[in-house]
Amino acid sequence: MRKQERFEKIINYFSKNHPIAETELHYKNPYQLLVAVILSAQCTDKRVNMVTPALFKAFPKPEVMAVASSDEVFQYIRSISYPNNKAKHLVGMASMLVNEFKGKVPSNIEELQKLPGVGRKTANVIVSVVYNKPAMAVDTHVFRVSARLGLTKNATTPLETEKQLIKYIPTDKIAIAHHWLILHGRYVCMARNPKCETCELKLYCQYFESLSKK
Repeated sequence: MRKQERFEKIINYFSKNHPIAETELHYKNPYQLLVAVILSAQCTDKRVNMVTPALFKAFPKPEVMAVASSDEVFQYIRSISYPNNKAKHLVGMASMLVNEFKGKVPSNIEELQKLPGVGRKTANVIVSVVYNKPAMAVDTHVFRVSARLGLTKNATTPLETEKQLIKYIPTDKIAIAHHWLILHGRYVCMARNPKCETCELKLYCQYFESLSKK
């Protein structure tokens, strides 16, 4: 199967069966989403959603978090992975938002990546979810699933995966395709025990094809 055809069939499947796909992080505004995505690095969305209600109540806007100490923030996120570093990142991020961006979350990837704790993946999430721009955020799920399906080839970094994906995904589908791949990796194409037999994408999947040849 040609790569273009594989992309078309997989996108058609998701478009038909999962027309709505969104982040599972809970948030009410761009600032809250930015905080949640920073916290979600190497941590589950479920765990993040457990701690953010109290965190957002204590620090409802960047102006409040910016004047807090990292120790204060740490008390609310201590059950999150790498809480010390993330507490420092959150305070630094809030301070920069207030001092350089007038408290508003930037809408472009370059400015977002200036914020402490914000890498390209986080920046892509923000611009796609908040500002509905065609950005492909690549986390471990997207990296794994796109390789298994055969949407990417020999990609060794998230950026290589991102570039290969956006080359074939229609611009108006890039933002939602990020969620399709994440959710598929989270609930079907898991790292250790993928549900290949019941996966409805197996007809288009290189990984499943390789298994059938063994």
